[in-house]
Amino acid sequence: MPVSNRSAQRSAPRSPLRVAVLADSDTRWKWGALTARRLAPGHRLTGHLLRGRATPTARQLGEVGVRADRLTEVTCAEFLADIERERYDVVVLALVGGAVQAVLHGVRALWPDPAARPVIVTGYVGVVYEKLADGLLLRHGADLVLANSRHDAQRFRAVYEGAGADAGCVTETVLPFLGGAAYEPAGSRATTVVFAVQPSVPESRADRAYLLERAAGHARLHPDREVLVKLRSRPGEHTTHLEEQPYQRLAAKVPGGLPANCRLAYGNMGEVLDGADLLVTVSSTAALESLHRGIPTAVLTDLGIREALGNHHFLGSGCLASWDQLDAGLLPQGDPEWLAAQGVAPLATTPLATTPRAAGAGAADVAEAADPAGAADDEDADVFAAARARLAALLELPGLPPVAPYYTLTTAPRYLPGILARHHLAADGTPLPGAAREGAEPSRLRRRLRSHLRDAARGLYRHGVQRVAPLIRRMGEL
Repeated sequence: MPVSNRSAQRSAPRSPLRVAVLADSDTRWKWGALTARRLAPGHRLTGHLLRGRATPTARQLGEVGVRADRLTEVTCAEFLADIERERYDVVVLALVGGAVQAVLHGVRALWPDPAARPVIVTGYVGVVYEKLADGLLLRHGADLVLANSRHDAQRFRAVYEGAGADAGCVTETVLPFLGGAAYEPAGSRATTVVFAVQPSVPESRADRAYLLERAAGHARLHPDREVLVKLRSRPGEHTTHLEEQPYQRLAAKVPGGLPANCRLAYGNMGEVLDGADLLVTVSSTAALESLHRGIPTAVLTDLGIREALGNHHFLGSGCLASWDQLDAGLLPQGDPEWLAAQGVAPLATTPLATTPRAAGAGAADVAEAADPAGAADDEDADVFAAARARLAALLELPGLPPVAPYYTLTTAPRYLPGILARHHLAADGTPLPGAAREGAEPSRLRRRLRSHLRDAARGLYRHGVQRVAPLIRRMGEL
């Protein structure tokens, strides 16, 4: 469509924005969809799942609880063909850095000159504690790179400016899934303890078994408490990170078994937090969700405070503690200054705390309640106002300049081609031959066969990661 026509369209009364979200895992889908909801109230959301090892299952998507008007599984090349055909207003990329970079170069190939292309938005799903420079530079070129806190925004700008890249894209917001109702303690002692586990932290079988045994030991020591081991996925499913040692299998080998008041739990994290009196984790983003509600939150130090664990991010938070301290009755409280810098405003200290948490109010309900399309609260309006204003300004332009990633064949001639090739794109961002299927839509039978083949391949891959790889590793240590 010519720029002038699109300009006339944009000056007319605006219909609901057309928004596309591309995500590569369950948690990134949650972040991307809720970010879209905050940025574009009343939008029409089209969801895309990037085909890969972590493509979420229907069960995982249901647990996240965020729905789209349409949701399809695509390759990178297929997604690029879709956004060229459908003419979305906004595209949210909820992906790992390499995939973001591939889409950005694909977008540049589609619109190499100023044009009425979609506004490209990206960011991080949670705490950024590793690969800061690598991940950020791979995301450079998006129109908005969202930072989840003032602390992150400062770090992001410092990285871009240090590399000589434009830092104007960095926009401060907060995690879009912070919500729920303020915590109201039932007494001086915790009654429901939630241990939020992570797929890859810690990594070793011995360390993971230790943490699970300590959770079981805490339950034995406090028979009046219920200890929930909150799991991210079922065996055979993958999330953002690989899980070679699932806690489900480790639970079967806990000496004496799990006590009656300690059990494995699935479900939406928001719903689990509704009944929590203490959240325990190594470094999960769930800690920020918990602190936002004012729930006592412990970031474990049993394995040390190390960059590899990510718990170093919580230095100064007031939440660092060991299982021994928790066994003795410690209920850590977040430091207000640290929380403010991290974009976490405890509900107990804001006007949002006027409504006690209702039993069974899940994250989907919370997100709907905080949705700017409905009865937006003042906090949401403030923290996303800058991002919404920047988006609105970009949408009013008659045409947007071509995306300009930091990585090009000039700045990274060895690094960039490999990233693009992994997503079946040539060095100029165009799809490689055969990357995007053209012609008639395949029949229902053919689509079903392809789906079964992909599921079988993923099953083999996950079996290899969770069964074969650990076995080979142990054999190599003999």
